[in-house]
Amino acid sequence: MNGIHDMGGMHGFGRIERERNEPTFHERWEARMFGIAQAMTSPPGATIDRRRFLRESMPPAAYLSQSYYEHWYFARAAGMLEAGMATLEELGSGRAAPGSARRNDAMRAADIVRANATRGIFEREAKEPPRFGIGQSVRARNIHPAGHTRLPRYARGKVGVVHRYCGAHVFPDTNAHGLGENPQPLYSVAFQARELWGQDASARDKVFIDLWERYLEPA
Repeated sequence: MNGIHDMGGMHGFGRIERERNEPTFHERWEARMFGIAQAMTSPPGATIDRRRFLRESMPPAAYLSQSYYEHWYFARAAGMLEAGMATLEELGSGRAAPGSARRNDAMRAADIVRANATRGIFEREAKEPPRFGIGQSVRARNIHPAGHTRLPRYARGKVGVVHRYCGAHVFPDTNAHGLGENPQPLYSVAFQARELWGQDASARDKVFIDLWERYLEPA
C-alpha cells in the first residue's frame, strides 16, 4: 500500500544521523516490548507480513512521531483488538476485564528455543522454475496495491538487472491478508542509482533490492 511508511527516496526529512555506540535498547521498556513480542500469544494469522501491514496502517502523524518499538506495540495491540483477544479498556489499564475468560495458551519455556530457531525462515519449495535469469534486464511493475507489498515506490517502473536468484519464498502481499503463502521466486535486482534518482546521483552507485517475481516484467 502507498503510505508514509514507504519513505525511500522521499525528500524533506533531513539527514539520517548515526548514533555512536548506539545501545541495543534506549529505554528499559523497549527491551520489555521486545521480549513480549517474542513470547506473546499471537492471534491466528499474525504473520510478520500481517504485522507489517498493521504498522503501515498507522496514521501518518503517529507513524512519524513514534519510535521503532512504539510501532511494534501498535502492531501487536492492533492485532489483538482485531482478533477480539483484548479490548481498548484492557490495553489501557493493563489488566483483564472482570469476568473475562482466563487464557492458558502462552508459550512454554520449553518451546522458546524451537520457536526462535524456526522464526524468520520463509524459503519454500519451488513449484516452478524462475522466469528470469541472472544478468537479465527487468522492470519493476508500476503497481499501487491497496494492501501490503514489499515493492517500494521509488523502484516502480525502473529497470534493473537480476543479480541473484534467491529461491522461492513466501509472498508477503497475500500472506499479510490471510490469502496463503503463495511462494514464488525471489530475486536480488541491481538498479543503477541514476535509474532511481536521476542524473544528480552517483554514476558509480547501485541499489540492490529483493523483489518477488510477481513484481517484475521483462525490460
